[in-house]
Parts: sequence; C-alpha cells; structure tokens
Amino acid sequence: MTISSWLIKSTNILADLMMSTPRLDAEIILAHTLRKPRAWLHAHVDDSLDQRYVEIADARLELRVNHVPIAYIIGHKEFYGRRFLVNTNTLIPRPETEQVIEQLLKILPQKDANKTLKLVDIGTGSGCLGITAKLEWPRLDVTLCDISKPALEIASKNSKLLNADIVCLESNLLNNYPHSPDIVLANLPYVDKSWDISKDTSHEPDLALFANNNGLALIKKCFDMLSHRLPVGGIAIFEADPRQWNEIHKFALAASLIPQQESSFVTQYIKI
Repeated sequence: MTISSWLIKSTNILADLMMSTPRLDAEIILAHTLRKPRAWLHAHVDDSLDQRYVEIADARLELRVNHVPIAYIIGHKEFYGRRFLVNTNTLIPRPETEQVIEQLLKILPQKDANKTLKLVDIGTGSGCLGITAKLEWPRLDVTLCDISKPALEIASKNSKLLNADIVCLESNLLNNYPHSPDIVLANLPYVDKSWDISKDTSHEPDLALFANNNGLALIKKCFDMLSHRLPVGGIAIFEADPRQWNEIHKFALAASLIPQQESSFVTQYIKI
C-alpha cells in the first residue's frame, strides 16, 4: 500500500461518517505514525508503506472512526502557537479559548509595571491558559490549579517542555490557593448535561465539561470566593457559553465584583 492509497482509503472512510475534515484527519494520523510532517506526505505520495506502519495507522484510524478526537490520538494540541500535551484527563484546548489570552494581553499594559502580579489559572487542565500567560508576560507569578491530579501532571509536563516557571497546585477552585490573586483566568466546566454535545466532545472528561445549575454552579461558586479574595482592581476572565452571559453578569453584581452601574463587564471580560 502506498501513502496515496492509504490516504484515499482513510479519507473515504471518514467522509462516509460525515467527519468535518476527513482528508486532514487522515493526513495527521499518517504523518504522526510515520513521524513526518504533513508536507512530507505530499512529496512522497507514491512511496510504499511498511506493513507495520499500516497496522498502526489503521488502529489510529479506527479510533477516529469511533470519534476519538485527533488531539487524543496524537497526544497534543496547538494553542497560541505552542504545542501542549493532552490526554483523556484534560480538556482539549480550543482556538476560541485563545481569546482569553488576547483579553489578558490587552489589559496587562495598563497595570503597574513595577508590580509582580499574581495570576491563578483555575481548572487549568493542560495548563494552556496559565502557561501561555506566563510565556507571553514573563513577569507574572503564575499558579495552575486543578482538582484533578492527573490533569495537573500533564500541566506540569507542559510547563517543563515549554520552560515556563509556574507552580502547580491541587485545589478545588481557590480552596488551597493561599494568595489574593491579581488576575484570575478560568475555563471551568460550564456545560449543562442537558445540552447536545458532539460525539468527539463526549470523549473528553466529564469533570472538565459538566456543571450543575445550567452549567453555572462552579462559576457562581468561584465568584462567591472571589467576592472576598479578589482585590480592588483585580481582573477575572472566564470562558462561558453565550446563553449564560446574563446570569453570569448577575452573579458578578451579586458578588460585588463590578459596580451596579457597570454594563461593560460581560462584554469585556466574560464574553469569550
């Protein structure tokens, strides 16, 4: 079997299952199996494949047929231009979550340049938010928190691979975090179990996805904590679903995290 014939076969299989990117998925699987870049495949389409590589690639293709996300199959995902290790203990970083970093980088230049700001990434998972924040703004004092020890192990590995000087802390929200954070980043579980999710998403850890109270239970709990932990001038950037924005705004008002007359909070800091 040649590279071309394997790719054609695999693309057709995935296309028949209505996968959104069948050719791309097939190329990623085969390139990962051969430990070559995708561009190399394009230049070697007529090369024959060793049978052992065919068997490995076929096994990985079968995982994709069963809607296992590509990131879990190959063990990593790009986020903000960097490669992060992931596994089934961590949520897969999404491109839209990069907006959290973009919001942060808009705000940081307005802060006191002589002060080392304490940033905590709550529910860090792979560590993509907190590690990226540290690498983009090295003067930050960053702590990654998660209730999941296996997730923290991945976050720690990512910090070492990317040379990010951070602290990992096992904690249920802010329970074990000893400081008053200047900046909070949080991509907490916010999916309600009644919502429709994709077959791919169903392979991600429930602990990182679902929350009670229409997906808002953990966000509200975190806001209650921040009501007496976040200092004046502190920043909290949360990711949430658009259908939750109004309720989150109410939580922020009730927790006195924003003035009663403030209307831009949701737009500026929550609508991610």
